[in-house]
Amino acid sequence: MAKEKKVEQITDMEVDFAQWFTDVCIKAELVDYSDVKGLFIMRPYGYAIWENIQKILDGKFKATGHQNVAMPMLIPESLLQKEKDHVEGFAPECAWVTMGGSEELPERLCVRPTSETLFCQHWSHIVHSWRDLPCLYNQWCSVVRWEKTTRPFLRGREFLWQEGHTLHATEAEARKETLQMLEIYAETCEQELAMPVIRGNKTDKEKFAGAENTYTIECMMHDHKALQSGTSHYFGDGFARAFDITYTDKNNQQAYPHQTSWGLSTRVIGGLIMTHADDEGMAVPPRIAPYQVVLVPVIKNEADREKIMAYIEEVKASLKGLTPFGEKVRIKVDNRNKSSVDKFWEWTRKGAPVICEIGMRDAEGGKVMVKERLKLGTPEGKEIIAREEFARGLSERLENIQHEMFVRAKARLENNIRTDIVTHEEFEKYFANANRFIKDGDKNAVTFVRGKWSGDPNSEELLKALKITIRCIPFDQSGSKGECLLTGAKDATVDVIYARSY
Repeated sequence: MAKEKKVEQITDMEVDFAQWFTDVCIKAELVDYSDVKGLFIMRPYGYAIWENIQKILDGKFKATGHQNVAMPMLIPESLLQKEKDHVEGFAPECAWVTMGGSEELPERLCVRPTSETLFCQHWSHIVHSWRDLPCLYNQWCSVVRWEKTTRPFLRGREFLWQEGHTLHATEAEARKETLQMLEIYAETCEQELAMPVIRGNKTDKEKFAGAENTYTIECMMHDHKALQSGTSHYFGDGFARAFDITYTDKNNQQAYPHQTSWGLSTRVIGGLIMTHADDEGMAVPPRIAPYQVVLVPVIKNEADREKIMAYIEEVKASLKGLTPFGEKVRIKVDNRNKSSVDKFWEWTRKGAPVICEIGMRDAEGGKVMVKERLKLGTPEGKEIIAREEFARGLSERLENIQHEMFVRAKARLENNIRTDIVTHEEFEKYFANANRFIKDGDKNAVTFVRGKWSGDPNSEELLKALKITIRCIPFDQSGSKGECLLTGAKDATVDVIYARSY
């Protein structure tokens, strides 16, 4: 039986996880639906979360020498066709423009699903000498991929992202770039979003269309499915050859440069929801929360309004100089004409880390009633403390919330990776029966399985019947031998993560 809840219209995740996710997106006012399937409206609160993630990543990109650029939205079909593997990989998802005004276009134009071909065309015009390298570019934009099944954040036909594209003189330099950017994604997820990740290499079957290597960070969601949260690709010189990008090297010889690309999208907000939210709604880590502290006036008598609001301004002033995580604290005074109860539960659904309810008794006594989103429903979830004490301890409070959110998610990941499934027979039986969402800690719940793989790319076809994939080949390989969980081969040496995924 579902437990009694205070927030209406959010389905319990144990009853229907997919509906729970959608309910949180809507009730936390992150998104709304448009009239075109798969094109979602990102509401101010959802967009503010993305802006904070964007700001953090943009700073890290620029600190490593990258510059922002803007490429066109439309790609001529002939340009897209130049790299065979690339176009074949994206062909099923392409949206096409065939008319310009009232006239039929002489060539179809693809609404960009990604921008490798545009960058390559540009580089073929401007790169001539080794002195022109490296090219370290990034662009913030939207892309269109015509998904059949859509869901907010996870599968949209249009979504926001950043895509980095770089060009290098040597393979070593390009490979170093690829791994550097993957680590930036991993650190951002873990340190800023409180989402622990597994770093690894994609198999050839799962790698990006046209790449030699694709590296990924994989996160575990509440329902123990995997979410690919950021990827970084090494292309070698394949695109350079296809687009005739050459330069004169230091030995005065013509050479092809080596290329990378890397991207992280608003899909990571879907991961944020499925990592931290609960049956009451969203929970946002303080580092990326639009508002880290929300001050809610409790006005029972209209004659007290002026005194309460004056006191709230004093509380706000006492917090303004604080710099948790090295930036000014983000404060919201919610003075809308709604009941304090309604406002409290709205900010609970939105996942504000700290909510303060302040009434006449607090104003007269110099107090603040503090409620932490992470402790909702616990005896420690509400405390009345002096205003000075609250201000003095707020930075540490927010840091503790951030840390606790990561610890909780890390425990879920570490406690739900099965390593005791060591034979092909056990593997098939496990995934054939593990179909439902069950609480953390239940040994019958579907989880990640870390086990052996022979490395045979054809063997991955066997996973379709079980509706799972190899999520990655983790960087931290054990070096031991064992039975391949797909084929039963006895001398497999590669450790991989098998899981269901979004």
